[in-house]
Formats: sequence, structure tokens, C-alpha cells
Amino acid sequence: MITNSSVFNSTQIWLEFSAQQQNQAWENSQSFSLPSSRWNAYLNQICLTTVLPWLQEEYAPKAKVWPNNAALPSFWEVVNGTAIVLDNTRFVLIPSEAIDRSELRVPQEWVDIPSWMADYYLAVQVNPDDRCVIIWGYASHEQLKQGFYDVSDRTYSLPQENLIHDLNVLWLARQLATEEITRAEVTPLAILPQAQVENLLQRLGNLAIIEPRLAVPFELWGALLEHGGTRQQLYYRRMGLPQQQSIVNWLRTGVSEIAQQIGWKRIESQPDFAGAKGVELTEGEAILSRQLQIAGQQYELQVFPLKNLEQQTWRFQLQNSAPGGVIPGGFKLRLLTEDLHPFAGNEDVALTAQERLYIDVCLAPGEGLVWEIEPFPENYDREILHF
Repeated sequence: MITNSSVFNSTQIWLEFSAQQQNQAWENSQSFSLPSSRWNAYLNQICLTTVLPWLQEEYAPKAKVWPNNAALPSFWEVVNGTAIVLDNTRFVLIPSEAIDRSELRVPQEWVDIPSWMADYYLAVQVNPDDRCVIIWGYASHEQLKQGFYDVSDRTYSLPQENLIHDLNVLWLARQLATEEITRAEVTPLAILPQAQVENLLQRLGNLAIIEPRLAVPFELWGALLEHGGTRQQLYYRRMGLPQQQSIVNWLRTGVSEIAQQIGWKRIESQPDFAGAKGVELTEGEAILSRQLQIAGQQYELQVFPLKNLEQQTWRFQLQNSAPGGVIPGGFKLRLLTEDLHPFAGNEDVALTAQERLYIDVCLAPGEGLVWEIEPFPENYDREILHF
């Protein structure tokens, strides 16, 4: 809840947060692995729960977290900052408790990971004692790339005199739809082989490494984080959590709490189950289901065994959630290996409107897959499903 908002020094935005918000942020932060990541999560949650409602109320009712709220812990465990999207514009909130507002320092991840980079970066001072945050300036991605890169902590920085301090300039530019160039070019990151990923996860998942983001070359670190599935796995390792994305376990004992947060649920097949040819599901058999919003419509992704669990033959199936609804021509359902490689029969394409798309696969126990849909669902973040 925003208790007060006003313009500070004519240009800087001053927002207050409640004791309840602060207490909730502190309580939530205690589930992170180390004191440093707990404090990082605490500051970021205060910043997000104060600034996002203000943005929604004053400028953009549809502003939302990127990629989704459930993914935030895997970001905050290892890096400072929170991304917000407003239509096609991405902002990254960079909170700091420092009293000295002499510069904006942005972690390299938000600047040089291609799928993470934003249009604008907002400098936010968080004052827990006075229960307020101050948005005191912003810079574009292009400006940051021209700033100072500090190799010791892998940050890009700009002095306060090089920031724009009046947020009205930003909103006016958006309203006028000016063709401002906000993003500089960045170098794509390589896809890591699975053996290298496993080595990195084993090493960086060890809490003896307090700052994993500085422990390996950025090319490896950035590639590990850009793949949502391996970023989540790193978070599980550092938290000492067992495998959270096990399809077999979900069917046998129920969907994990973390998986429920991103939308997965276990349902039972109905007598009128409309499976494609070859499906032998009987009433009451378990199906894993996830609701997705794509191009303004609701769809359902289902995952289920074609026979029994021991035979490890699975179907991924996409269908429109509306009764009688169809999948438009041009939609694609695709499966990839854990390290994002295609394989024979890994894609189904709707050439014209049709009832469903589906892919059948036979897997080895413990094997992992990544699913993709084109057009991408809203709030999509890659995940690795293990079988």
C-alpha cells in the first residue's frame, strides 16, 4: 500500500512503505541462503512492492514483473535488481541502501545478458529506518554501456550528473512515442554443454562460494543465468532443495510448492477427455496441467504418460482452454534437450487452425526436457522438466 507519494526536490520521487510491507519483506527474505542474499532480497522486495504499485497507479496499470513473480527468488539469490515491463518497454529497478547518491551501479547481468537487458535502469534509494524509497534518477542501456565498467565487481556505473533525474522526461517520451535509441548492441552468449552446466552447478551451488557471480568468467556465468532452467537449478542447489521439477514425483505425490507457484497442477482425466489418437487414458488418471496466456487467449499445456510411468513414454499437448476453441495457424509446440538442442520429432506446427498440438517422446529415467511455444506465452521463463 502506498501511504504517501510526492515529488522530492522537484524531480525525485519519494514513496513511503508501511510497517506491514517492511515486516513481510523481512520475513520473506529469511528463506534465502546467506546473509548477503537475504539482505539483497529484503531490499529488492521493499523496492518492488513500493515502486510497482506507484507505477501502476500513476502511469501504467498493466505494468508487471518480468519474467514472473515466482522467478524472483532465483534472481535475488545471486544478483541485485528487479525487472518490470510496461508494454514493450523494460525497466530494471536497482535498489541501494547507500545514503551517498553519487552514482548508479548496475550489475553486468542486467546489461550484458541479451534477454535480460532493459531500456531503462532506475536508481532507487531504500531507507528502511524512515520507511521510504527515493527514485532519484535513471539511465538508458545505451548510456550505461558508455559508462564505467568495474571489472572487480562486474558493474556498469554512471555518476549522478550523467543521469536523468526528472522521470517526467521518460513518461513524456513514452507518450509522444519518440524513437529514442535505448539499447546498445551486446554480444550473444553461447549455449553451454550439459556436462559443463553440471560442473558449474556443482561448484557454484556450494555456499562456501559467497559471491558465485564473481567466481567464474562472465561468459559462463551469464550463459548459466540466461537459461531459466539452469538459473532455477542453481537456486535449488544453493538453498539445499531437492529436485523440484520432477514430473514422475508430481504425478505420484503431488506438484511441488515451487512448481505450483508458476502454474503447474495435477488434475484427473475426465470421461470426455479429448486426447489425440493413441491416447489410452482412463477416467481418473493423473495429468499435469499448466494454464498459459498467449496472444490474449487462454491455453492449456498438458503433460502425461501415454501408458504407465515405468515405460517412460510421454505426451506434451497444447490446446485452447475455451470450449470449442482452436489453436491458430502458425503456433508451434517445441521440445528441446536440457542444453537447448533440437532432436528428431521435437516440434509440432499448426499449419492451419486445429484442435491441438502434441509431441510424443520416449525418455530415459531422469532425462530432462525444455518446452517452448511460439508465440511465447506471457511471463514465459524456461524450465527444465525431469522425467
